[in-house]
This record gives sequence, structure tokens and C-alpha cells, in this order.
Amino acid sequence: MDWVLLAVIAIGVSLAMAAAWLVQRMTSASGWIDTIWSLAVGFGGIAAAIYAEGLFARRMTVLVVVAAWALRLAWHIGTRTRGGGEDPRYARLMEDWGDSAGWRLFVFLQVQALAAFILIFAVYLAATNDKTYPSGTDFFAALLGAAALIGETISDAQLAQFRRTPEARTEICESGLWYYSRHPNYFFEWLFWCSFPLFAITNSVTSLLSLLAPALMYWLLVHVSGIPPLEDHMLRSRGEKFRALQQHVNAFFPGPRKSTSHPEGE
Repeated sequence: MDWVLLAVIAIGVSLAMAAAWLVQRMTSASGWIDTIWSLAVGFGGIAAAIYAEGLFARRMTVLVVVAAWALRLAWHIGTRTRGGGEDPRYARLMEDWGDSAGWRLFVFLQVQALAAFILIFAVYLAATNDKTYPSGTDFFAALLGAAALIGETISDAQLAQFRRTPEARTEICESGLWYYSRHPNYFFEWLFWCSFPLFAITNSVTSLLSLLAPALMYWLLVHVSGIPPLEDHMLRSRGEKFRALQQHVNAFFPGPRKSTSHPEGE
């Protein structure tokens, strides 16, 4: 394991999130935080793929997959932020933190840097895999990553289209993939990170650490910084309409709608 490479990447990601903090303080636009985070993960993953010691073909495949993810997500969030969109999750955090918002945001973004490094580490483990290429799991990993990116792109496009309609001021998006999940974009984001263990896992115990990436992403999206604060915002802005939606549409995993008489589940 190349500890020097990993240390350089970790420092680089930490500095990138410090820059994200500075940009937010200068512009008051929190969307740039996630834009910079996406690029930091992308550049870190690209560096890991280039300088790892695995087979060249697999390293280049991994590089293309993580680069495509980073460019798509950074472009999507950056375009939305430039258009004046603000992330309600950060807005609520800043409101709750009050006068201590500045330094607490800095610490929060360094925690995000740690999360970014865990994702990059999974990319690194995938890139160091030196088993025969291509294998069946390589094909499946690439297909899974591509399908997840397509699904997330479609989800984001459907939501963006809904937000341009007059109904968006008072209603909730329930068209397309949003009919089957309250957060299909989050589901596909998690699914994307499930592809790297498929690239990475070998007979080595160390390769199992790549499972930390999808586990971390699931925990963050479902229990921490994804669904909980966003749904809190939706309940405050849409009230009973969103509460009713919660009763018959899964929060994360897409699936058939449930009868309102059934308890909420995944």
C-alpha cells in the first residue's frame, strides 16, 4: 500500500474542503461546497487510479468511472448553484448554528473531507487490484456504475423539469422515478459506490475495506446529511402533503407504492 500517495491525497482533500469553506463564507452560496467536494473526490480518485500499482487496464477503467461521476455531479450542483439555487440542508445548519456557524461549518467540512477520503480509498483499492482483467466482476462493476450514473442523471433531470413548473411552488415531484422513491437520486448515488468493491475485492482481507464506501454513503444519505434534513425541510414547506407521501412511497429503495394503511418501510 502506497502510504505516501494516500497521505498526499488526504491532505489535498482537506485543503479542498478548507477552500470550500472559504468560498461559502465569501459568497454565502452553500451549493459550492458540494460542487468542490465532488471535484475533490474526483481528482483524488483520478490520482489514486493513475499512481496505484494495479493493472493498467483496470486502473484506467476505474479512472473513467470516477471521473464521469465527479464531472456529472459537480456540473449538476454547480449549475444549480450558479442559477441561484440554495441547498436547504446547509441553510438550516447555518441557521441552527447561529453565531458559531463559521467555525462549526469549517469543522463540518473537514469531516466531509474524511468521508471523501474513505470513498477515494475504495477507488485506490480497486485500482491496486492486479487479478486478471477483464473479469466478470469487472464487467458487472462497470455496468453497475454506468447504470447508477444514468439513473441519477435521469432523476436529477426529472426533478429539475418539475421545478420549472408552476406546481413546484406548492406540490411535490412524483413523476418518473420519483413516483417509486422519495429520493431516487440518493439511491442511485449509493448504488454507484457499490461498483468499487466489485472492482476491488480479491482474496486479500485489505480489499474488503472497499466496502466502507457504499456503507458510508448509505449511512450519510439515509441517516445523516441526506434524507433527514431534506425531509425535515419538505415537512416544513409542504406539510401534510409530504407527510401523506411518506406513508406510501419508500424513502430510498425504489419500489411499488404502499397502501396508506401500511406502516412506512423501505
